[in-house]
Amino acid sequence: MRPSKRAPDEMRKVSFERRAARYAEGSCLVRVGDTHVLCAASLEDKPPPWLRGQGRGWVTAEYAMLPRATLTRSKRESSSGRVSGRTQEIQRLIGRSLRAVVDLTRLGERQITIDCDVLQADGGTRTASITGAWIALRDCIEWMVQRSILKESVLKDHVAAVSCGVVGGEAVIDLDYAEDSTAQTDANFVITGSGGLVEVQGSAEGAPFSERELLKMLALARGGVSQLVALQKAALG
Repeated sequence: MRPSKRAPDEMRKVSFERRAARYAEGSCLVRVGDTHVLCAASLEDKPPPWLRGQGRGWVTAEYAMLPRATLTRSKRESSSGRVSGRTQEIQRLIGRSLRAVVDLTRLGERQITIDCDVLQADGGTRTASITGAWIALRDCIEWMVQRSILKESVLKDHVAAVSCGVVGGEAVIDLDYAEDSTAQTDANFVITGSGGLVEVQGSAEGAPFSERELLKMLALARGGVSQLVALQKAALG
């Protein structure tokens, strides 16, 4: 039995609160169990310097965890003057995941930055960030369409992410902290609404995982992402 009493294929409760940040062009407060992330999309009417003159735009992300998002206070990275390797890796993952479903040429020479701030962490902060960031990005793009900045949406598909792992010898979905900290295998899957794989991250602790276990986790992830995409659509009305 999982610590949360969930079945192996049962996810935590997920909710999306759109327009959670008053001044952002698009925003979403995503809750996945006790993991809460505020995602805010900001439009800049110019691309990054290295893209100027190329006729296409860019979507990027920044990720941060509030000092008391966890059981003990963590020091703000801004006060230390450097961003940790973990933070850099997560924000690059979020950016890659979103760019996979955006037509950057049709976006034009503009940049959209998604800030993902973890208010409370209980496992799966990167996957929750990706799933909520898509809604913030979608609302930002719709904001642009409504103001004739874009003729039509440049989104090609939905994208969402979920964690899976092997805990106690069994493949399970959507690990909370209690499971994540003891899992023999921990993996993250980023999948589009049409089923395309954007990224798969997986690592074993102690003993390697088998191809059978990988395929079982992938099957769980596909089912979980299908649920997340359905919830994204419901949130958009």
